[in-house]
Amino acid sequence: MIQQIDYFAIAPPLVLALTAGLVLLLDAFLPARPRANTEPGQALDASFPSARGPKAGLGLVTLAGVLVSLGFVIAQALTGGRSTFCVPPGLSGGATLCSFVVDGFTLVFAGMVLVAAVVVILMSMTELAGGAIPVGEWYFLLLCTLVGAVTLPASRDLIMLVVALELVSLPVFALTAMKRYDGRASEAAVKLFVVSVVSTAIMLFGVSLLYGIAGTVYLSRLSAVFSGQAAAPGLAEGAAGMPAVVTVGVVLVVAGFAFKIAAVPFHSWAADVYQGASVPVAALLSVISKAAGFAGLILVLVAALSGQAATWAPIVGIVAALTMTVGNLLAMRQRSAVRLLAWSSVAQSGYILAPLAVAATPRTVIGSGAVGASMAYLVIYAAMNLGAFAVVMLVSRTTTRNELDDYRGLALRRPAAGIALAFCLVCLAGLPPGLAGLFAKIFVFREIIEGGSGWLALVMAVNTVIGLYYYAIWTARLFTPAAGTSLAPYRPPATTWLAVGLALAAAVLFSIAPQLVLDMTSLSASG
Repeated sequence: MIQQIDYFAIAPPLVLALTAGLVLLLDAFLPARPRANTEPGQALDASFPSARGPKAGLGLVTLAGVLVSLGFVIAQALTGGRSTFCVPPGLSGGATLCSFVVDGFTLVFAGMVLVAAVVVILMSMTELAGGAIPVGEWYFLLLCTLVGAVTLPASRDLIMLVVALELVSLPVFALTAMKRYDGRASEAAVKLFVVSVVSTAIMLFGVSLLYGIAGTVYLSRLSAVFSGQAAAPGLAEGAAGMPAVVTVGVVLVVAGFAFKIAAVPFHSWAADVYQGASVPVAALLSVISKAAGFAGLILVLVAALSGQAATWAPIVGIVAALTMTVGNLLAMRQRSAVRLLAWSSVAQSGYILAPLAVAATPRTVIGSGAVGASMAYLVIYAAMNLGAFAVVMLVSRTTTRNELDDYRGLALRRPAAGIALAFCLVCLAGLPPGLAGLFAKIFVFREIIEGGSGWLALVMAVNTVIGLYYYAIWTARLFTPAAGTSLAPYRPPATTWLAVGLALAAAVLFSIAPQLVLDMTSLSASG
């Protein structure tokens, strides 16, 4: 049998993979320019090139590849759903089983990842301008991460799901450690590596148990088996005879994804890794990597294990409550801007998780409102968080410690940067005029209450009030003049302002027309 491949369906990740290969080739053959020394007394280091020479064009090549991939995503949205890597019905008992499916769910996640990637690439151009990081390797690894992040929401079997998730994770280790001779970056990379290896091992153990029971890796067939609609070789009595090992497998899979999204109790790595990595990598972890983790978690829970909702729904609810509470309480104690955003990101993961706790209860329809609310919150959160990280990177170029006190009077000294950061923080807090964050929380509240989890809505309400404290404190510093607090002279490149502008424009758009996001995500969830 020769399997037919729909190249239009796989065009977005294929374009990114080809661009990654092109970047690697150009990096090998373009003339290198030694980087300028940043430390006095050091000899000229020609071990890797500066981003100011001919290799500066690698950023533009990377950006062009992402935009072309985004164009294919838009074209797929206009032409309808597609699938490829399918098993013919004659070999699968009458059902068509596909490993790669392009539907509304896939397109929303892929589009969000690629738009976020544009902002991260613009931030990377600023980060690489100093010449302290090898340019070609950076963009190659970044593109590899994007290949996995775009492929993951389209994955419809456990094997492709795990491979795509690891393709998202593995390049980030090297990106984190790319800052040479930086002990904090090396420590962060080791922590991220250890955590990711442990989470992968736990998830693979759970996947192996589910496969051993159901005898299939396809999510649709898993759903039929665990809902009692189909027989499985590992179950002698159908759905009624499911052994406890199924529960163990479900718990292990959920735990593996909890590592990826930094959910409690697997959250301790987040702050150290975010602070040790460069700001663009921290932004990538907080948005793109997190989005990939949530895409995989939603697919496994709702598309494959909906019949086991009685097992995983209470676990997800408890984890969501603990995650938002621990994240907010730890964020209140931070003095570093990046660490505060790291713990804030953990808390936001709890808000995104909360609707999934009612995604398969009898009061809700599988894959409809609850999943759409999680996706809508994730899309809005991505815009708000990227804007905050872009401004933090701008300030980090002029300060050594990048603490909250360094932001005193920022809106008075640099109005554009200060007002942009203030708006993003207000959005994250869910306060006017940042209505995007407010509507995102309303979407989640509504689904939780309609799903019958009033206790979880109460926990979220309390945490929303807690989050107001540290967001308001940081915002107040932006407008508070302080004697003796000043930023070193610095003219940020246009790419920095473009990154800030794109993220801010998305946050403003979502504040003006939040229904666009809700309609898009609701349709994709039901489709």
